[in-house]
Amino acid sequence: MPRVFVTDGHWRKTVAVVRSLGSRGLEVTVGESSRIATSFFSKYCHRRVVYPSVRRHPQAFLAFLRQELEKRKYDVLIPMEEETILLLAKHSEEFKRLARLPVPCYHDLVKVRDKGWLLRHALKEGIPIPQTYFIEDIKDLEIAKEVIPPPWVIKPRVSSGAYGVAYVERAQELATKYTQVHNKFPFPLVQERIPQGGGAFGMAALLGEGGQLKALFVHKRLREYPVRGGPSTLRESVRHPQVEEFGLRLLRSLGWNGVAMVEFKVDPRDGIPKLMELNPRFWGSLALAIHAGVDFPYLLYKMAMGEEFDPVLEYELGKRCRWLLPGDILHFLSNPGRFHLKPSFFQFRGMAYDILSRDDPLPALGRFLTLFGLLWDGDLRRLLQRR
Repeated sequence: MPRVFVTDGHWRKTVAVVRSLGSRGLEVTVGESSRIATSFFSKYCHRRVVYPSVRRHPQAFLAFLRQELEKRKYDVLIPMEEETILLLAKHSEEFKRLARLPVPCYHDLVKVRDKGWLLRHALKEGIPIPQTYFIEDIKDLEIAKEVIPPPWVIKPRVSSGAYGVAYVERAQELATKYTQVHNKFPFPLVQERIPQGGGAFGMAALLGEGGQLKALFVHKRLREYPVRGGPSTLRESVRHPQVEEFGLRLLRSLGWNGVAMVEFKVDPRDGIPKLMELNPRFWGSLALAIHAGVDFPYLLYKMAMGEEFDPVLEYELGKRCRWLLPGDILHFLSNPGRFHLKPSFFQFRGMAYDILSRDDPLPALGRFLTLFGLLWDGDLRRLLQRR
């Protein structure tokens, strides 16, 4: 039986990977730095291991993983979180001798994590971006005010999700909020805030050598938490030709090999999708793509194993998937228009779920128990804060 090692068992995207591969008959081992992790509770998790913290003890993590891979002879190693991917990509020559490691090269990952570098690259490739001022000196803030009218968004060059992002409505607040972000994330970007009404989209793709398209999927965000901007809590499978064109152009211009998800917001003023960011890994809403018919984890596994398969470019449209625990519940509680949501918060029929599953119910219990893990797990507290 083929063996796969999957890291970072806390996250819902990891649950999606474990279910995908385990249901295909693969033997899946899941690792995490805590004894309580959502994916540990899946019936498709064959083996559970607790390893040293990637963030606090990277060398100990590498030593543990090296020993694990040598002892059990895995076919494929799939890192899930950004810190884990970066660390293993940096040591890819060593670990690719122990298992197939389908991640982009370290230098490509470092480049695309920097939103400043990515946005400048996108401009060169003719990919629309929000009006952006690249601050090199705090004094430049006065120029930014003149170049970009309010409201503004202040974005760290390197961060995950909505962590570190600040919204500014009035000119007199810009310097204060910029300094607050700058103290944690040096020289963040100042961007125009794209008005609501155009929709937010994610284009996910799997690319092989030479930019060969192996799989494609687009979703539209319907709800998110925090309400003002954060991970999606409800999303729907759609097609959007412009988003697909811009997303693939960006990935191919980077010489991308592997999975990625490119995020866009459509500007209602001109109807054009504007690039927000690129996630160089599996994304939080991965379960929707799988439910709609694009099984990215299994396709990545097959590509890593050198197996040939026809590109998966068609999928079920209008499929909805929800991150209920606790994402959509938090959206409901914090949204002043909670009783006028479309679709309604209380609409449960016809929905798929990131974690809830009749076939595999126990990860929901694992997610609940994770709350108790916050009492002693500092790594988990920091990671959840950043999400």
